Amino acid sequence: MPVTFIGVRHHSPACARLVADTITRLRPAYVLVEGPADVNGRVGELLLGHQLPVAVFSSYRDESRRHASWAPFCEYSPEWSALTHGRAVGAELRFIDLPAWHPAFEGRSNRYADAELRYADVMERLCRAFEVDNVDALWDHLFEIAPTEGLAERLETYFDLVRGESAAGDSDTAREAYMASGVTAAAAAAGDRHVVVVTGGFHRPALVRALALSEPASSTIPWPDIPEMPDGAMGGSFLVPYSFRRLDSFDGYQSGMPSPGYYQELWESGADGAARHLVEAVAERLRKKRQPVSTADLIAARATAEGLATVRGHHRPGRTDVLDGLASALVKEALDVPLPWARRGTLEAGSHPVVVEMVAALSGTRVGRLHPETPAPPLVHDLDAELERAGLDGAAELELDLTLEGDRERSRLLHRVRLLGVPGFQRDSGPTTGLSPVLRERWTLRPGPERLTAVIEAGAYGATLADACAAVLAERAAGAGRDVDALALVLFDAALSGTADVSDRTLTDIEAAVGGAPDLGPLGRMLAVVLTMWRHDGLFGTARSATLATVIAAAVRRVLWLAEGVRGGEAPADPGRIGALAACRDGLRHAGRALGLDREAAIEVATRISTDREAPPDLRGAAFGFRWALHDDPAAVEPLRGVRGAFVPRSAGDWLAGLFAVAREEVLHSPDVIGLLDELLSGLSPDDFLVSLPALRQAFEYFPPRERETIAGQVLARRGLAGTGRALLRTAGPAPEVVAAGMLLDSRVDTVLRREALIIGDVP
Repeated sequence: MPVTFIGVRHHSPACARLVADTITRLRPAYVLVEGPADVNGRVGELLLGHQLPVAVFSSYRDESRRHASWAPFCEYSPEWSALTHGRAVGAELRFIDLPAWHPAFEGRSNRYADAELRYADVMERLCRAFEVDNVDALWDHLFEIAPTEGLAERLETYFDLVRGESAAGDSDTAREAYMASGVTAAAAAAGDRHVVVVTGGFHRPALVRALALSEPASSTIPWPDIPEMPDGAMGGSFLVPYSFRRLDSFDGYQSGMPSPGYYQELWESGADGAARHLVEAVAERLRKKRQPVSTADLIAARATAEGLATVRGHHRPGRTDVLDGLASALVKEALDVPLPWARRGTLEAGSHPVVVEMVAALSGTRVGRLHPETPAPPLVHDLDAELERAGLDGAAELELDLTLEGDRERSRLLHRVRLLGVPGFQRDSGPTTGLSPVLRERWTLRPGPERLTAVIEAGAYGATLADACAAVLAERAAGAGRDVDALALVLFDAALSGTADVSDRTLTDIEAAVGGAPDLGPLGRMLAVVLTMWRHDGLFGTARSATLATVIAAAVRRVLWLAEGVRGGEAPADPGRIGALAACRDGLRHAGRALGLDREAAIEVATRISTDREAPPDLRGAAFGFRWALHDDPAAVEPLRGVRGAFVPRSAGDWLAGLFAVAREEVLHSPDVIGLLDELLSGLSPDDFLVSLPALRQAFEYFPPRERETIAGQVLARRGLAGTGRALLRTAGPAPEVVAAGMLLDSRVDTVLRREALIIGDVP
């Protein structure tokens, strides 16, 4: 049973060379690779002749879970070396790991995330023993720039130390059991011929033990079944173009090596050539940014790097030696944050600009390209056809008139593409809410190589553009939770994209989100927008939408429930909660009958709030206006009695703000109520008037200018004064608060004079 296990670090040039040499020397019958077993029937797609890097993108989606992951390959990936050299010697190629959608990969977006990083204590001890900063520097020191003699033995020792005797987690255990069954089947089928197994080094010890404990080889051992997705789930695996930027750990990549551009040079030119290229790339990039880099600086950087390599015991200058040399020569100021290669992770905010450019130079700019014959998910073809049909498949600057059906259809298509996150489709201007009067949109279209990758990945949502867009919106609705502002954006994006109605599951999520909204203000804003779209929107096709009807009904119920629970008898006016009751009024007035809303129950709630002294005055005023506006017999509300009974001088402005916001029309067309308000406000003491003035001014802002003019005219007429309301409102002079303060001062002076008997009646 001649099985050779090669434990590797993903995207390691040293490991890739070892794999290539081993397969060329042994010429095995089988080459088994850690990778998704569901792609085994399509290994030929990987070897069509792509321009690397590329990745196997796998997706999964059901009602409760969505998962996406990538298995990337570049020229120096050991897995890629195994596939290409295995094919060259005529071996049968097989991936032996679980499919990426399997629950064992839950929470892991990268199949090749380094397992040893989950055992930080072991790595810390090794880094201390070798006096290096982190696992990347340790790896370079031990393998990438070290002599090649004894590489296989050093790798085995390293991964045995990393794995130790500790048990793997449940996910790794499940994966290793599946991989072990594939190894056993291959060994039985190969007979006396060799089998080469290439997996992450962390898994190697477990697979060696599993094979040693297996039953004696039999040629009848079956290959493990490939798990199938549950019924109702959607997903699959496709090749996508990848890039060095996405491979770089400094950009957030979870595994392999940082600085892929450097390791590509290490693969092609060796350590000395990679060091030279690194210095040249950094110098070229900085000079393009108009940063001064002299020949003397580069000589100093090389000398420092060589000196550091000698001190650190490196056979040749490594990546960190060259970077430290460059930093020493080119960075003249003190650093606010540590050098990024001294740790593992993404670039920190505040990194020195020169250091940022150095990291970018090492990352490289290479972008993969798929062979033209590579199969793609249905969404790619559907999107291409839709864009071509609409004349949107090239670069363009567009201005669309949303009142025209043709432009409206193009807008919906562009919004669907935007919602899928496909780059190159930018909306520069257009309507932002359902209340926006904007009827034109401007778009900038710029096709780019990254578009194909994004569309393939978006194919996880559906086979057609319409289905994928609906799925994205459903996911966003479910993720909005109780954030109704986020939910309002989802609903408006649905309108923009022509996704009028959604699935029952999404409708349930939306109803639950609205039913659990914690704040009146955002809920009222959303209700106002949604109600307008449900009532009037012929532009986006949402009028009488069943989805919006559900939102309206749930929002009306929630607004009333929240409003009755608000406490704070002295709290100032809050436009948000006042607006929520106004939106609730409109919902009952314009959609109540169509949606079966209980109008009488709503009026009963408003009645309780309007007489609750624990409720804030603005909410009491709004609730009174709510009753007045919705009652079948407005006279039965007794507005004069209600206004007089609720009028409290110090909170008059807040109470009136609520009343005017919700019952503005009723107040405006009730001269008796305006007369009573004139009487009550005129009767305020100077002190009460000055305290109430800011809230009073806010309250009357709920009337548009023309209506304020009408009220002013009625006040003048009551006093028998000539002139118009417009003249009264535009009277030049001191600000009202200055006048009020002067009146208060006069009153206080009069009080003092009378107390001191310096004034009798009106005569000093």
